Amino acid sequence: MARNLLGRYVWLIDTIRRYGSIKRGKLNELWVMSPFSNGEPLPRRTFYNYREAIEELFSISISYDPATYEYSIATGDNHQEGVTDWLLNTAAMSNALSTASDISERIFLEDVPSARLYLSQVISALREHRAVHFTYRPYTRSTPSNGVIVEPYFLKIFRQRWYLTGRNVTDQKVKTYALDRMEDVTLDDDTFEPDPTFDAESYVRDTFGIVFSQGEAKDVALRTDSRQAKYFRALPLHHSQREVVHDDYSIFYYRLRLTPDFLQEVLSLGPNVCVIAPPELRAMVTSSLHETLSLYESKD
Repeated sequence: MARNLLGRYVWLIDTIRRYGSIKRGKLNELWVMSPFSNGEPLPRRTFYNYREAIEELFSISISYDPATYEYSIATGDNHQEGVTDWLLNTAAMSNALSTASDISERIFLEDVPSARLYLSQVISALREHRAVHFTYRPYTRSTPSNGVIVEPYFLKIFRQRWYLTGRNVTDQKVKTYALDRMEDVTLDDDTFEPDPTFDAESYVRDTFGIVFSQGEAKDVALRTDSRQAKYFRALPLHHSQREVVHDDYSIFYYRLRLTPDFLQEVLSLGPNVCVIAPPELRAMVTSSLHETLSLYESKD
């Protein structure tokens, strides 16, 4: 029953968003054709109950305009819309996979190891403004850091891992930590006052990945063949992406910091992408390629 309800919520949200605004009569016509209706219209009381549940689960408000008799979904800013889309996609995927247990041996998923143990606790810390205490085991050191205390500012997922960014209470610096490298996570009983000058959107705006402190943002230009360009259009590397199309190639422009994460992304694309600008990024790519090539050259 819970699985069916989730599917119904997602269907209602998707349908109303697709139409922009819709009257109850048209919504009922579409509902009758959906796999959830059993050929029956959606009762008014049930619809109201679904509206309340959708607002509680997804923080999505289905509003009613008495002048036009239409329902619509109130829109937020771009970031809020992105979070909502992510939640809906996750819910829709979960709902679809929950009905596929009979073919599970033919479905292969990517694991997100850091989402299981501590994500709920960290979300609570964000919501309630409570510091997070934990032991941290970075890959760059053999010994853990004990007694880390962080006032959380935001969460970000990157390459199947969740990361927490916040103010380290000990050294008073903003740092980023991977949730899957945390141990013994607890939350403060007391709350802290968030820094009113910290703007998470501005902090991550010019960054690809989870390294946020690699100098000033640069104007980046990448040349791709027409085939690779299709992949960039379907899944942009960054929100600043814009494209100039030529006869048999495209140039994609970005505003980005030249972080190790972005360098690795460019290198992973191989000969399908050529860095046009800036010169610093070209030098970083060629240097890394030379270092890699040297590993395969024969030694006397």
